[in-house]
Parts: sequence; structure tokens; C-alpha cells
Amino acid sequence: MEKAPAATATESVRTAVAQAASWLDTHPDKALAQAEAILRRTGRLAPAELLVGQALRRLGKPRAALARLGPLARQHPDVAAILWELAQAARDAGALPQAIAALERLTRLQPAAAAGWFLLARALRAAGRDSDAWRADLSGVHAASRDRDLLEAAMAMNEGRLDEADAMLLTRSKRLRDDPAGTRLRGEVQWRRGDMNAALALVERALDLAPGFDLARDFLIRLLLQNNRLPDALAHSEILARSPIHNPGYDLIRASVLVRLGDQEGASAIYQRLLRERPDQPQVWQNLGHALKTLGRQADAVHAYRQAVDHRPTMGEAWWSLANLKTVKLDADDIATMEQALATLAQDGQGEGEDAFHLHFSLGKAWEDRKADEAAFRHYSLGNQMRRAMIQHDADEFSAEVAAAAATFTAPFLATMGDGGCPSPDPIFIVGLPRAGSTLVEQILSSHSQVEGTMELPEMMVIAGRLQSRVDDGEFPDFRAMIASLSRADRQRLGEEYVEQTRVHRQSGKPRFIDKMPNNWQHVGLIKLILPNASIIDARRHPMGCCFSAWKQHFARGQAFSYDLHDIGRYYRDYVALMAAYDAAAPGQVYRVIYERMVADTVGEVDRLLAYLGLDFEEACIAFWRNERAVRTASSEQVRQPIYTSGVDHWQRFSPWLTPLADALGPLVDAYPDVPAN
Repeated sequence: MEKAPAATATESVRTAVAQAASWLDTHPDKALAQAEAILRRTGRLAPAELLVGQALRRLGKPRAALARLGPLARQHPDVAAILWELAQAARDAGALPQAIAALERLTRLQPAAAAGWFLLARALRAAGRDSDAWRADLSGVHAASRDRDLLEAAMAMNEGRLDEADAMLLTRSKRLRDDPAGTRLRGEVQWRRGDMNAALALVERALDLAPGFDLARDFLIRLLLQNNRLPDALAHSEILARSPIHNPGYDLIRASVLVRLGDQEGASAIYQRLLRERPDQPQVWQNLGHALKTLGRQADAVHAYRQAVDHRPTMGEAWWSLANLKTVKLDADDIATMEQALATLAQDGQGEGEDAFHLHFSLGKAWEDRKADEAAFRHYSLGNQMRRAMIQHDADEFSAEVAAAAATFTAPFLATMGDGGCPSPDPIFIVGLPRAGSTLVEQILSSHSQVEGTMELPEMMVIAGRLQSRVDDGEFPDFRAMIASLSRADRQRLGEEYVEQTRVHRQSGKPRFIDKMPNNWQHVGLIKLILPNASIIDARRHPMGCCFSAWKQHFARGQAFSYDLHDIGRYYRDYVALMAAYDAAAPGQVYRVIYERMVADTVGEVDRLLAYLGLDFEEACIAFWRNERAVRTASSEQVRQPIYTSGVDHWQRFSPWLTPLADALGPLVDAYPDVPAN
């Protein structure tokens, strides 16, 4: 049966409209001509009128588009496609009130359409209505949280199917160019894949598209902290703190940035304000305790930690923070409470978790203070075993890396490299093992009028890690070839990068500053290549005392070798071997401070140390405990009192259980402070 003429005509018009729509993005001029032809044939036809407006806007004629779309929207006030196009034409024409009105109506009609909210936010921001724009961005994020495509991509990411998630989001980005939620999610995928640069670029792009995207800004701050870009992290944390949606988590992340910058007072003020609003927050009490401890306000720190464990008795880190205040002794009631906390954790299936190992370290310290050495050692052992199971440390691989460094920085190699690097004499590196007296040396030197103490700075390790990644990625066959490739200009640039990146930690204007990252002993050769005038001080302590002290100390981060007596003994051997090799290759470049000699003859040792640094002797360096600077390390309380000798041979109380450590150290024990010939 033949179609009726009217039906045939209607189908013809639909075909013509569809054809015009297909030309919009590639040939808007053809789309416009087709739509106008349809209107001449049919009179008023809403789809064709909409096509005219769309084509005119794409041809760069937003005012003409607006003239056609305005009447159409009045005739069809509830058609989302018309409102969407009208809003964009009005925005492009500079008619912001009209664009905002259209988008507000659109988002009321379709609150689940994220794109409408994000477009409204941009229009509001252009009109100077920043607070309203921020809220519109947040509404867009909320709407996007129910987007099926994003949910599927997030599920793939969380299940470890990163390539699949990335492919989904890449396809989506080709369809939706300005997509804040998809862009942020893709940034997280790149971060999980280990591509930090791509992650940063994508998350920053998401914030360019939607500055009110609080969760994206929170994520960006965390990425910036991981990259040690502290000023940028602070700037973003200050923006986040102004969010119209009050979230205490944003205050906490700002406080964490301030802590990293050394502003313990600023962080404390945030924690105290949050606790005034809600005092039942053990994590915030603990954070406050950390800041107060660093500031030397021990009594206040103890109160804060006590509040934390009162609110949550199983909070292992807070108990360890109390125990780790070396001048605090936990009593019998504390021991009973911690034992009960361990039982509670075991009942809840958390007997091997972080709270548990912190509690074992705390009980070890409590029993040690009571001179119950066997019980103390048992708890230290349990804590170390639990912690060791959670981390990765390959002693053989680490020894190979140290051997490669020793084989690289030989006297002939250094002579071949010649002069170069950044000539700044400002940095003073204190290196060695943790618990070797480096905080004491730092406190002595930072009491000098010409020296500023900062903290354990990560910048040199970041530079070294970046160089090592070039070997890992196959750019160079080995470590030596990579170092040899560094030109004088390269070395100067790297040295200048270090000086510039650490500037944020220098607050006093003093000409010299201390970087007390102990692990930098691994990079003494690199330090001297890129900062030839920097001073390097090796703080060294008896191997048994140093290693045992580190083994019974739980570190917040970065010391993965310290949770096994054999591992830490090997680590000490590697350290001594590399330093001895560098002493042979570049005699006099590293100054060694022997802890026991510093304790026995403080004035003489300080005088010689200052002479090495080219500094005049100052009495304040002897009365270092009066220095009120913030100290963040485990020795913070010990360096706030005069030097005492009781810790020198303390390890001998535990010697019956330290055979694995002594075996790992071998001849280093008897040779100390000298180095065995082999």
C-alpha cells in the first residue's frame, strides 16, 4: 500500500531535519541553509528553528542565534534542548542574565544533568557571583556521582582494571570535552598507574573547568603534597577552606599542609578550633598532640594524647605517641588498658593491624621503663613482626644499590666529572642512621646565630629518585652511566632546584640551613656533584646501640629496614661501607660526629664541628636545650635537656636477645668507631 501524501511529507521533513543536524559540527553553514529551507516549506517548526539557532552560534553569530532562540524558548519553556542552546548563545553574546535565567530553569527541569550545573557555574562566575557559582559546581558534582558511565569507570578503577577504566574515560572525553567529573576521575586512574605528571595535569584541568569542585581540589592537594609542592598545596588548601559547604576534613588537610611547612602553631590553632566545636574526636586530639610535642609543649601534648586514648582506648598510635615522649612513663593502669585494647582488637579481627603493632611498641616501652626487659623485648618483637609483614624491604636489592653507588663515586670518576653544580654554601646535610644522635647535632647547630634548623627535608631524595627512574625506565644501562651523563649545566640546574625547593622551609633569614634527612647518606656523591660547597655531617653511633634503638622505635614513615634485627644490621653495614668508600674517594668531604665522643666532650666536639663549618664558636651551641625551635623527630624531648650519658650503653641490658643483630653487624661491633679493613 502506498503511503499517504501527508505522511510522506512529514517523513521527508524529518529526514531533512536529521540531515541538517548531522552537519552542525562539521558544516554549520550547510545545516543553516537546510534548516532555513525547511522553515520556508513548513512555516514554524520548532526543531528547524532550534537548528537555525545552533548553526548560527557555531558560525560565530551568537546575537543572531539569540534572536531566533529567545522567542522559541518562550513558546517552549520546558524543552531542555532549547534552554541549553539559548544559554550558550546568550553566554557567547555577553547576555549573562539571560544565560543564567535559562540555565537555572534548565537545572530545575533536569537536576540530574551535571553539564547544566557546570555551565550555570561558569555563567555565574562570569557574572561575579562566585559563591553561587561554587554551589552550582557542587550540584554538578553531586549530579555526576550518579552518572552511569562514571560509575562503571570508577568500579573498573577500584577493581584494578586501570586500562579498562582509562579507555572508558578517554572515549567519554571525546564525546564530552568539558567534563570536570570525568577528567578528575581519569586523573585518579593515572595516579594509580603511577603517572604523577598526567594525574596532576588532569586534576588541574578538572578544577579549571569547575573551580568549585571541592573533592577534586582535595585530591589535588594530596597529589601536591606527594610531590612536595608545598606552597601550591597551601594555596589550594586556603581556597578549599572557603568552601560554602563546611567540611572539617578540609580544615584537617590545611592543617596537614601547615605541619609539612613547619607551621605547627597554625596547625594547632586549627585543631583546637575543631575540638572546641566537637571535643569527641580522638584523631584530632592526636594530631594536636603531635603539633604540641613538636613545639616543645610537652604537658599539653600529654593531655592531648590522653584525650585521644580516653575517647578511643584502642587507638594504638596515640598510645605510642605517649610512650614515644621519652620523658613519659606509662603506669600499671596504662599497661592494663593497653592489654585490654589488644584483646578488644583481637576479638574484632584487628589483632594484626596498625593499632595492634602500635600497642605492642607502647607496651615494650612501658615494660622497659619498669626494667622488665624480657617482657619489653617480647612486645617489641611482636610489634616489629607485625610491622615488617606490612612493608616491602629487600635487603639484597638495597645492598646492590649501595654497591652501585660506591662503585660509581670513585676518585677517578669524580676527577672525570670535574667542577660543576650550584655553588651555594647554604645547605648543611646531617646524614646517618636514625637514632644516631643527628637530632642532637641539629639542635646544637641550629642554636648558632648563622644556622637555621628546618626538618628532615625530602627534596634531595626526590631528585635522586627521579634520576634513578631514568635507569629503571631503560634510558641508561646502569646508575653509573646515568650519573656520568649529567653535564655541568645539568648539575647546576639540579643544585639550584634543591636550593629553590627548600627555600619554603627557611623562615629566619640565616645564611645556612640544615637538612636532617638521615637517608641522604645514600646520596653523598650526588650531593657533592650538584652542591659542591654544601657541608655533609655524618652522625654515627655504636652499631649495637644505634640499631637496637631504631628497631624498638616505630617510625611514621620511610625506615622500612628497621623492623628486623638482621635487616637493620645489614643496613648499618651498607651505610658504613658506602661512607668509607666515599671517604677514600674524596677525603675530608664528609665530617664525622661520633655520638659517644659528643657525649663525653661536648665543648671540644662542638668547637671542632663549628670549625669544619667555618663558623665561630658560640656559647648558645653548648646550651642547646634552651633553643625553643620546633623539633619533629623521635628525639624531640631528649634534645630539650642537657646531654646525659645513660643512653650510651643502654642496649647491653638487652644483649641476651640481640644475637641476630650482632651476627649481621659482624666485625663492625668490635672495630667501632673505626671501620674494618674489609
